Amino acid sequence: MRPLRLDMAGFTVFRDETTVDFTDADYFALVGPTGSGKSTVLDGICFALYGTVPRWGGSRGIGNALAPSATEARVRLVFESAGSRYVATRVVRRDGRGNVKTAGAGLQLMPPGFDVTRLDTGMSLDDLGDVLAGTPAEMDGAIVDAVGLPYEQFTSCVVLPQGQFADFLHAKPATRQQILVNLLGLQLYEEVQTRASTRATKAEAQLAVVDQALGALADADDAAVESAAARLAAMRELTGEVEAAMPRLRAAREREAELAVARDAVAAELAALSRVTMPSGSAQVAEAAAAARVTAEGAATAVRAAEEREEKVRGELAAAGDAGSLGLLLDRHVEHDRLTGQAEWFAGEVSVAEVEHRDAVAAAELARSAHLGAEQLLERARLDYTEAQALDRAAALRAQLTAGHDCPVCEQRVTVVPAMPAGSAVKVAEQQGKAARAASDVASTAFKQRDAVARELERGLDRKRAQFEQHKSRLAEVTAGLADSPGVAALKARLAELTKLQRRLDAAGAEVRSAREAHRRAQTAVAAAEEQQRTAWRSFDSVRDGVARFGPPPADRDDLAGAWSTLVDWASSSAQQRAAARAEAAAAVEAAQADTRQLVTAVGALFTKRELPAPAGGADADLIRAAAVAAERAEAAWQRLEDRREQAREYAEQRADLVRAGRVAKSLAGHLRANNFERWLLEEALDLLVDGASRILRELTGGQYDLMHDKGEFFVVDHHDAGLRRAVRTLSGGETFQASLALALALSEQLAGMSTTAASLESIVLDEGFGTLDAATLDVVAATLENLAARGDRMVGVVTHVHALAERVPVRFEVHKDARSAHVKRVGL
Repeated sequence: MRPLRLDMAGFTVFRDETTVDFTDADYFALVGPTGSGKSTVLDGICFALYGTVPRWGGSRGIGNALAPSATEARVRLVFESAGSRYVATRVVRRDGRGNVKTAGAGLQLMPPGFDVTRLDTGMSLDDLGDVLAGTPAEMDGAIVDAVGLPYEQFTSCVVLPQGQFADFLHAKPATRQQILVNLLGLQLYEEVQTRASTRATKAEAQLAVVDQALGALADADDAAVESAAARLAAMRELTGEVEAAMPRLRAAREREAELAVARDAVAAELAALSRVTMPSGSAQVAEAAAAARVTAEGAATAVRAAEEREEKVRGELAAAGDAGSLGLLLDRHVEHDRLTGQAEWFAGEVSVAEVEHRDAVAAAELARSAHLGAEQLLERARLDYTEAQALDRAAALRAQLTAGHDCPVCEQRVTVVPAMPAGSAVKVAEQQGKAARAASDVASTAFKQRDAVARELERGLDRKRAQFEQHKSRLAEVTAGLADSPGVAALKARLAELTKLQRRLDAAGAEVRSAREAHRRAQTAVAAAEEQQRTAWRSFDSVRDGVARFGPPPADRDDLAGAWSTLVDWASSSAQQRAAARAEAAAAVEAAQADTRQLVTAVGALFTKRELPAPAGGADADLIRAAAVAAERAEAAWQRLEDRREQAREYAEQRADLVRAGRVAKSLAGHLRANNFERWLLEEALDLLVDGASRILRELTGGQYDLMHDKGEFFVVDHHDAGLRRAVRTLSGGETFQASLALALALSEQLAGMSTTAASLESIVLDEGFGTLDAATLDVVAATLENLAARGDRMVGVVTHVHALAERVPVRFEVHKDARSAHVKRVGL
């Protein structure tokens, strides 16, 4: 894994957006004062990839990722691994309740040739290529696949953080062995042993199932298949024999059917002739029809006589006059008497209304005169008041004053209106004017009331006069209408005569209606009798038509009873002839049925001969179907045995394969279960690791120390002390750093060759105390790192605040911190 660009915003000390561009930085140093944020750059790389940081104590407490008072942290890392370029992004947010959660995480495979300098620092999750992971859970596996290292191996081989630099050197043998197992992926062999044991157990279980299946197929041997094949051949032979017998059987059945049809035809003719019988009452039907026609003719004669009598009375009534006109003249005589009596009453009402109207008009004239006099007195009072004002101006002005308002003369506020002086002419004139006004109002009201009464009486008089004139006009009209009247007595006599004639006419009409009703009933009876006669002939025709094909004798249409007698005699004679013919046809049918039964029995014997039950139905289709079903069942039984025999062969082959696979898996599990193979691999890996670390340590210490191991413990051989072997825990701080550095460099160099994983170790970053080294050792360490970087197969980075070491590094990232945020500046290539 080789980092290309790191973008941070809101991440721990990098509150502001910060970009670290590692392009072309094969050998770089992160420099700056203590606490400026140098190690935080490495934290950002680890967090973008794995979601955690070594300095967080191994927990995934993402709350540590947020800068103080920040609500969101964003980290994006662009890196190369095994020739492919990826971008990993993580976003952390704090919600309103203070909970910190991962809001976004993703890994994308960038397109070839994508220029990372085109990326902005906005840290958005825009699509930068193919999405490999979109959630934190998906990121865990995707990062391991892309980088080739899990988190523990990454922090031991690529990014070596503070405080863990010498862990591998001072670890206990068991701990160091487990670290190597994890780094080298030797747990693969444990998985192989587990899978081999599982496969062996599974093979044994499958073998038991196969053996059980083979036991169930024991009956499917060659003898059973041959027996089923012979049975199939016999059934096919049966089918051929049954089909060969079918033509003779069908011919017998057809002969039997033809004879049965002939027998049934004779029986049908006999049945039809036997049904020819004369219905009861056929002789009385014609007599009833003749009697009904005679009755109808008598009823028609009675109707004509009644109608003639009614017409005679109607003519007498028409000659006697109109009863309506006579009644109208009598009504006018009554109205004339009534109008004559009412004329005197109307005349009196008009006279009274005229007197009342004259009195009301006189009273209104008197009220009008009184009202005019009061108006004259009121006008006199106004003139007196005007003269009094002219004589007494102050009194007149006093009448215009109002308390609380301004005076119209002096414009001063009037608090109290002065009283009118006694004997003032204005006051006297004002009192007289009020009295005149009151008298005028009373006179005006009286005049209006009396004038209204006079007008109302005038309208009433006009109405009564109009009613009286209308009454006199109607009386004259009625009197003129009675000019030609013979008088009340003569009118009443003539009306009595007309009433008698009307009663005679009504009686004659009732007689006509009665006669017509009797005639209608007689006609209905004639129609019913004739319909009954027609029905009887239709019944005769229906019976005769039923036997018309046998040639019955002709019928006399005028004698129903005779026609029935002739037909019945003929039918009886013909039925005797057909009875003899039916007996002969029945005997022929029974002989044909016997022949058919004999043939069916012969076909059934073909089934019993082959140990099969004869078909229950004797129909041709039943026999053919039974033979075909027997053949199909025999073929199905043979096919089942053939399939089971083939299945047994397959199970036998499968059993052999399972036995071989089980033996191989069991043997492999046994070899790997003793851990000898894993122990040997660990010893070989540790030997190679110590050899490489010893070579590097000799260079760092000027040939003073070699590194060796014995029973899992690390020792140094001090060549300056006669080759004395010492435990690594006796080394000084600087010497411990040199030994740890040598071991870390060797582990990083050789891990790719020893690991079973596809790790791509394209970079190493050291974050440990170079300040503990003296100048000479520091020079050796710097030269070692320079040589490592000069090989060109990996990026080398250091985190230091030692100026002498930083000056020798071609690319430096200077980290400084202000009151708000840390910042990074690239210096050098």
